[in-house]
Amino acid sequence: MEREPQKNTPLQEVWKRFKRNKLALGGFIVLVFLIIVAIFAPYLAPYDYAAQDYTSRLIYPNAQHWFGTDNFGRDIFSRVIFGTRYTLFIGLICTTVAAFFGCGLGLIAAFFSKLDNIIMRVMDVLIGIPAMLMCISIVAALGSNMRNMMIALSVTAMPNFARVMRAQVLTVRDQEFIEAARSIGASNGRIMLKHIVPNSLAPVIVQFTLGVVNAILMSASLSFVGMGVQPPNPEWGLLISAGRAYLRSEWYMCILPGLAIVVTTFALNLLGDGLRDALDPRLKR
Repeated sequence: MEREPQKNTPLQEVWKRFKRNKLALGGFIVLVFLIIVAIFAPYLAPYDYAAQDYTSRLIYPNAQHWFGTDNFGRDIFSRVIFGTRYTLFIGLICTTVAAFFGCGLGLIAAFFSKLDNIIMRVMDVLIGIPAMLMCISIVAALGSNMRNMMIALSVTAMPNFARVMRAQVLTVRDQEFIEAARSIGASNGRIMLKHIVPNSLAPVIVQFTLGVVNAILMSASLSFVGMGVQPPNPEWGLLISAGRAYLRSEWYMCILPGLAIVVTTFALNLLGDGLRDALDPRLKR
């Protein structure tokens, strides 16, 4: 007898659908490349990102300095490479923290109806305040540094995850398999962690990629105005801020770090769109 063809696992099915989206696959490849650059930055950068050489100030891009040099003679290409570490670290850590606490609050709000109104009204207040205004207020109160900026970014991103998780849990909690788990005596904690959370993660994963994009853009904006990463650290927003005084003559000081932000956020947006399509059960083929 011939063996029946082995069925793919759910994860393999998601990957199969994801690969069909060439743009999303391209975004994934770019993101992997950026992570590799961040990990091996000391080996990829041709110069020390903090080394100053006043005899090589404001040199246009050439064979020795691919992105040129800044007003202190520092190699901009090396600073952009090391800036990848700051940008990805801030985006991933802030979004992870926001997703952890936001999803936890959304799960509790949806599962325990008595707490729903309290938690979600607090989230509504937070989400009603413009994100940049809240970040500036928190950083101004705590002090201008990278740690406080990351706290501000995590707080502002948390309500979005809470709303997404709550909406998904409200859909899942009344399904038959949840009732079956209750009927055999499963505790609330086991039902939430073993049954509800795994079946509610698809939209959260998509929201995570979009959250990383927002965190990168917000961190670059805060660093640009001096309320985020502080000099001489080579964060991309800070590089743009340092080069704005030379924009008319040495355009590369602003434009090239700005292009790095554009490429990163564009790749993450493509990845998010691809994950949304791959994780949507209505699009199975």
